[in-house]
Amino acid sequence: MSRSQYETFEANGLYGARDGYGAPPVTGVHDAVTQGYGVAAHAGDTYRPAYEATAESEPEALPGPESGSGSGPGSGSAAEPGARAGAGRRGARRRKTRYIQRPDSAVRRLLPQALVVAFLAGGTTAFLAKDKAVELTVDGRPRVLHTFADDVTELLSDEGVRVGAHDMVAPAADAALASGDEVAVRYGRPVRLTLDGRQHEVWTTARTVDGALTQLGVRAEGAYLSASRSRNIGRTGLALDVRTERTVTILADGRTRTIRTNAATVREAVEEAGVTLHGQDTTSVPPAGFPRDGQTVTVLRVTDGREVREEIIPFKVRRTPDPTVFQGTEVVERIGRPGLRRVSYHLRTVNGVRQKPRRERDDVVREPRTQLVKVGTKPHPDSVKGADGLNWHGLAACESGGRPGAVDPSGTYGGLYQFDTHTWHSLGGRGRPQDAPAEEQTFRAKKLYTKRGSTPWPHCGARLHG
Repeated sequence: MSRSQYETFEANGLYGARDGYGAPPVTGVHDAVTQGYGVAAHAGDTYRPAYEATAESEPEALPGPESGSGSGPGSGSAAEPGARAGAGRRGARRRKTRYIQRPDSAVRRLLPQALVVAFLAGGTTAFLAKDKAVELTVDGRPRVLHTFADDVTELLSDEGVRVGAHDMVAPAADAALASGDEVAVRYGRPVRLTLDGRQHEVWTTARTVDGALTQLGVRAEGAYLSASRSRNIGRTGLALDVRTERTVTILADGRTRTIRTNAATVREAVEEAGVTLHGQDTTSVPPAGFPRDGQTVTVLRVTDGREVREEIIPFKVRRTPDPTVFQGTEVVERIGRPGLRRVSYHLRTVNGVRQKPRRERDDVVREPRTQLVKVGTKPHPDSVKGADGLNWHGLAACESGGRPGAVDPSGTYGGLYQFDTHTWHSLGGRGRPQDAPAEEQTFRAKKLYTKRGSTPWPHCGARLHG
């Protein structure tokens, strides 16, 4: 068997020289390093099998150059070729055995490295499984990020996004995360909303006035807005005045007008209806009030005026006791006089109907004078001698019908017994006889009878004895 067989194996580099760990050098298939026959190429192989060491420990005759290892013309005797042929077959057998077993040795050497690579590959797979690609939108600004967070709360915490009671997070804060999820955060904004005259403090996560109106359920069609619908709402919020469109009925000058308006006051609504208020004209509800939906407003045409009237000021009466006057008798010492004042009144006519005058001011033209009256405290005499037994009741019935305050048509005579003023005063009476008590009048009549008899009563005097 020729050596070209072994040279072919070595030339292919399948079993060429190895490094300290037995790995073949990184060379091309036709660039492998070939060592001389019999050289222990695996001297440093720590995984070398025991049977290979035993096989190589046997002595082996290696042909040298002088022994004619080639097939040149200087070869030896016929026996020597046979011996060389036998030795060549043994060496070839040993080399074949060594090269067939060495790949198994390489597998054993590569096994720990393979285990390390497998361990690292498994850890990398687990690492990549925890990583998630998530889209996070904060107040309308989206960004895609990678995160290892398990839920929304952990994601927001990792990204430093703080949320409050009025902020919105979708999905819920405790929702689990998976790759491809979308998380949205909308911050709450305070809105000081004045809706149809009523003030409200509300919160919204909308970023524009239009979005806030939609979120709050405010009907904006035909409404007055103090800010543009496209205006952005900052984190600090804003004040917003909204007046929705309402139906208002105006009654004026005998006509009825129904309008749709977003006016801020009743006066504005009346003007929108084509009605003009003049002078003191007003409405049935305060003109500065807010017109409500379905409200009916009546226009009041007002005409103002002034009137001055003179009024009497009654006088006062002051009474003082007088022991010289019989009890029950009052004597006017000074006649009272009423005063006079001028009073100014404000007159108002509403829709042709005159209202009750309103008193504005008064000026006193003349002060009243107090009337002074003396009240008698003197006791009446029990009787008048010679006159007690007469029929004084009959005389009074005949003269005055029994009325103490009676006065004849001429005004000259008065009282029960129709005294004239001169006679009354001569008998000690004060004032007018008809103002004196009935007892005093009877007493004065008895005194008159004792002086003149029944002659003062020519027609009824006979009744005294009847």
